[in-house]
Amino acid sequence: MMQKTVLQSEHINKYFRDPVKVQVLKDITISVNQGEFVAVTGKSGCGKSTLLYILSTMDTDYEGDLRIDGDLMLGKTEPQLAKIRNEKIGFVFQFHYLLNEFSVLKNVMLPGLKLRKLSEEELKHKAMERLKMLGIEAMAPKMAYRLSGGEKQRVAIARALINDPLIIMGDEPTGNLDKKNGDIVFDLFKQLCEEFNQTLLIVTHDQTFAENTHRIIEMEDGRIIG
Repeated sequence: MMQKTVLQSEHINKYFRDPVKVQVLKDITISVNQGEFVAVTGKSGCGKSTLLYILSTMDTDYEGDLRIDGDLMLGKTEPQLAKIRNEKIGFVFQFHYLLNEFSVLKNVMLPGLKLRKLSEEELKHKAMERLKMLGIEAMAPKMAYRLSGGEKQRVAIARALINDPLIIMGDEPTGNLDKKNGDIVFDLFKQLCEEFNQTLLIVTHDQTFAENTHRIIEMEDGRIIG
């Protein structure tokens, strides 16, 4: 069965103008299929985080075409892009960005509350399902500030899943964790991919992490080299 293409970029170029014009991404063409677990690697400053910001529609200042779920992003307004981000993309960053004053359950619900597709009751139920999926449902009533770094990152993954995203994008999601917690996060990603056909595109420095994904996109000096 042909897996559908979730994300596609064609000939993406990006320039910084500060104060001279410097090209930071050069002719980036990639496609990611549903259920694929893809790592983007390369040395610091090679352009991988810049690429992720473009692929996630947060940066619209580029040349080339980007399609998410077959839909061309070019020419869309910021509110349209924000809606696409909220509906179709789940984010996991190096820092978890949980809100300390809220419980774990409430933190997981937040992107769903923003989307306004389900009632609060339905969202509560769904948030618990996501926490169960990751084996952390016991943390639901805990306040975010009482969690360890590894626990916070697992909650951030549950939060990224709340709106059933087409793709989860991560920027160094294990970069702040020790090996044990980094391995736990990797295993969760792998489980999401294998059991739930979740698509993942993860920027990482961690070679071991990258080698265990389905495919590595290696970058150097703003180009894809492998």
